[in-house]
Amino acid sequence: MYKDRGSKFYGYAFPVTDEEQINAILKQLKEKHHKARHWCYAWQLGLEKTHYRVNDDGEPSNSAGQPIYGQIQSKELTNVLVVVVRYFGGTKLGVGGLVTAYKTTAQLALERADIVVKTIDKSFQLTFEYKDMNKVQRIIKKYGIPIKHQKLELDCQYQIDIRERDVDKIITPLKDLRCVKITELE
Repeated sequence: MYKDRGSKFYGYAFPVTDEEQINAILKQLKEKHHKARHWCYAWQLGLEKTHYRVNDDGEPSNSAGQPIYGQIQSKELTNVLVVVVRYFGGTKLGVGGLVTAYKTTAQLALERADIVVKTIDKSFQLTFEYKDMNKVQRIIKKYGIPIKHQKLELDCQYQIDIRERDVDKIITPLKDLRCVKITELE
C-alpha cells in the first residue's frame, strides 16, 4: 500500500493468460474494493509483447495506466496484470502526484510478487535406427537435452524439447549426422 495526502493506493499483480481471465480478476477486485474510487490497471500478454492495454479509470489521461505499464516494461514481464486501487482521501494530487503514486504502487506490487521465469521451447521428434543411437546420444548428452519420451526398437524415437534460442545450435549437429529424421512437433 502507498499513501499520499489521505489517498490510499493498493497494488496487485496477477499472472494471466487471456483477456477473459483479466476481466474476471478486475470484477473480483471491484467487488472486494467496492468503496474505492478508481481501479486503474495495465496488462501485457504474449511472447512478442504486442498485446497490452492500459486504463486510467477516470484519472487524468496517462496519469495511472501508463505509469503502471511502465513498471511492467521495466521488469520485462509478460502475461501479467497489475491493478492499483485508489481510495480518494479528499485532496487532489495533481497529475505529477498521481503518476508517482501509481508508478510506486505498481513497483511495490511487482517487487512483492513471485515472478516465474519460463523458457520458450520447441518440441522435436528424432527418428533413427538403433545402430545410430550412440551418435545421437552423444549430441543429446553434449547439450544436456532431457529426453521427454523414448521408444527404443529397430527404429528408435526420442521426443525432446529445446530452448527456442538454442534450436539451431543443437539441430544442426543432429542434421549433420544424416541418419536422423527430425520432425518439429506442435
